[in-house]
Amino acid sequence: MAMTEPIIKEKIAVKTSLKPPSLFNVIYMNDEVTSMEFVISSLMEVFHHSEEDATKICETVHTEGSSVVAVLPYELAEQKGVEVTMLARNNGYPLLVRLEPAV
Repeated sequence: MAMTEPIIKEKIAVKTSLKPPSLFNVIYMNDEVTSMEFVISSLMEVFHHSEEDATKICETVHTEGSSVVAVLPYELAEQKGVEVTMLARNNGYPLLVRLEPAV
């Protein structure tokens, strides 16, 4: 039986330059129809804010016209924005959620 020469393979170093995903601000916009109770409950349900933090954010939305409610990678920010928008529409509210790149 003849022995075959072993096959030698060179190790190839793979260089990857992964960067963390870009972060986006999820922003609630104030309106005259959406109730404070709905805003607070959506902040608690969708973004897992405490009742105290959700109330503070809601007050900022009301007094300043808008507020950043979360800073998330784009895909997650988009998903949460759609979730809140659907929840608002299903409850008869016109709540507007915007996404902006976090600086």
